[in-house]
Amino acid sequence: MPRARLPDLSLTEWAVLAVTAEQPTHGFAIAKDLASDADLGRIWTVPRPLVYRALTTLEGHGLVEPLGAEAGDRGPVRTRVRATRAGRSAVDRWLETPVAHVRQLRTQLLLQLRLLERRARDTGPLAAAQLERLAPLLDGLEAQIGAASGFDRLLLSWRYESAQAAARVLQRLIDERAGRPGSTPCPPSPRST
Repeated sequence: MPRARLPDLSLTEWAVLAVTAEQPTHGFAIAKDLASDADLGRIWTVPRPLVYRALTTLEGHGLVEPLGAEAGDRGPVRTRVRATRAGRSAVDRWLETPVAHVRQLRTQLLLQLRLLERRARDTGPLAAAQLERLAPLLDGLEAQIGAASGFDRLLLSWRYESAQAAARVLQRLIDERAGRPGSTPCPPSPRST
C-alpha cells in the first residue's frame, strides 16, 4: 500500500505543526519555542504573527484543532490547540522524509533531526535516508561544476562543499548511533545537557 502524500506545507507550518504534535499548547508558547534564541528558533525562527497564521492554515487543513480557551499568565485568554490524528500522522511521516534539495539541509533537515531528538526517537534512520538521497545530488553537482564557469561555478562549488560537509556530519551521526569504534560523537544539544 503506497504511503499517503505529505501535506503541502511551508517549513514554518511544519515547524508549528510538529511543536503542536508534541503536546497540547497555544500560539504564544509555540512562538517562544520558535524565537531566535530558543531551542528550535536557533534553526528556524518564526515570528509570532506567522505562528498564528500557520495555526489558522493548519486548522483549515484539519491538522490541528482548538481545545478551548484558558487564561493567560499575564495577558489575554489563549486558545489551546492540539494536533489531530491526521496532523500527528503527517508529522511522523515528515520526520522520516529526507530533504530533496541541498539548500534545505541547513534548515529543514536540522529541524527534523532536532524534533526527532525532542521526541526521544532515533535520528539514525533519517540520517541514513538523507545520505542515500545526497549521493546522486553530490554526483550531479560534481558533474555540473566541471561544465560551469564564473559565478555559476562558485555557486555549484558552494553547494557541493556544503553537501559534502553535511554528508560527513550525517555519517558521524549514524556511526555514533551504531556505537562504531572510532566514531566522533556529535556534541550534545543545549537542551539535552
